[in-house]
Amino acid sequence: MAEKPTLLIVDDEKPTREGLRAALEERYDVYIAEDANAAGELLERESFDVMLTDFRLPNEDGLKLIARAKSLSRPPICILMTAYGSEELAVDAMKRGADDYIAKGRLQIDELEMRIARALKQRNLEVENVSLRQQLDSRFGLENIVGEAPVMREIFEIVQQVAPTRATVLLTGESGTGKEIVAKAIHQLSPRARQPMVTVHCAALSATLLESELFGHEKGAFTGAHERRVGRFEQAQGGTLFLDEIGEIDASIQVKLLRFLGERTFERVGSNKTLTADVRLIAATNKSLESLIKAGTFREDLFFRLRVVEINLPPLRERAGDIPLLAQKFLREFAQENGKAVNDFTADALAGLMNYSWPGNVRELRTAIEHAVVLCRGEKIAARDLPPSVRGVRAAEAQISMRNDLTVKEAEKQLIVRALKDTDGNRTLAAKKIGMSRRTFHRKLHAYHLEGF
Repeated sequence: MAEKPTLLIVDDEKPTREGLRAALEERYDVYIAEDANAAGELLERESFDVMLTDFRLPNEDGLKLIARAKSLSRPPICILMTAYGSEELAVDAMKRGADDYIAKGRLQIDELEMRIARALKQRNLEVENVSLRQQLDSRFGLENIVGEAPVMREIFEIVQQVAPTRATVLLTGESGTGKEIVAKAIHQLSPRARQPMVTVHCAALSATLLESELFGHEKGAFTGAHERRVGRFEQAQGGTLFLDEIGEIDASIQVKLLRFLGERTFERVGSNKTLTADVRLIAATNKSLESLIKAGTFREDLFFRLRVVEINLPPLRERAGDIPLLAQKFLREFAQENGKAVNDFTADALAGLMNYSWPGNVRELRTAIEHAVVLCRGEKIAARDLPPSVRGVRAAEAQISMRNDLTVKEAEKQLIVRALKDTDGNRTLAAKKIGMSRRTFHRKLHAYHLEGF
């Protein structure tokens, strides 16, 4: 049986508080207090779902008691009762944090129960929304963009600055560097987060299909158009439209996209009716749009419209110091997903990860760790568990040589020592060599007791 909600009744008139307890104790776990001091002691010891308090109390009035209750880490729903009702008092009660207000002279138990139940339901919805938002933030927010390299720190700052604005963003970088994850983070950290984010992979569609996909079409607009179709711009109303591989779009669609960015208007295919959409546009490309402009396949005016803010995502080989962080993140994800008790890497596996060039970038690393988790036969991923392409670098050819019995932290310490030796103790160059920020590098020097190196 589910636990009853807890209810604190505060009233200096014994008949009132005892009568309310008798009426409500079937549905609630009821506590009573005769004044504000007694109520304060109960609030410090117990966690209440609802507090029902009189306005006129010994020691202090009900509004001050509500203010105390609302300062708690888990405040109760607060309902104020008074025989001295007035509109001014009701307004003041709400300002002080009261969730509801009821006059004693018109107090009906059925109405009181309805108000308590309604307030509890509203709070439960708010708690669920906070939980859902936290899950979304964890999945799509900055928490999902892992990195301590200086270039990643800069990207985090830009994302936080640009997210609350309406600016169009162009994401550039090699395939697999995480452009879609950054697009989701921008959306999730923006005022549009509660509205849809719609993604279109432009390279996957022909020019005709892409035009219909983006702008929609009317029934009979072309062969096979048996009914009206709402396009992605309309679907993303109030939210964000993410156009991946923007360099692949046809010249005719570039013109329509340019118009939308200038006027926020468009027409469905087969219609003369002009529509508007409040949509924030984020585009991504793994190609050089400047080269496409020179080749005559991409409009320069569209390029400048798209590149209000440009964020370039570096390839993984340029931030090798982030590989252990990313590998650990993916290890936790896939160990949980596959129900496996894998919790670390052997040093030879870490060396293999660090020495591989990762042409497929973060996406390839993620797939490699999933492969390793699935094939792992112990608690630590060994080199033999990695994909053949990754473990193909022989130990004799590796830039990092480590004992196989080292932990990841010990291996990281050796990595830092090796970088310091290679740069004659120059901490700035050593941090740059392994893709760490100076701040992170100095923190790790302290953690590994290497300050005197």
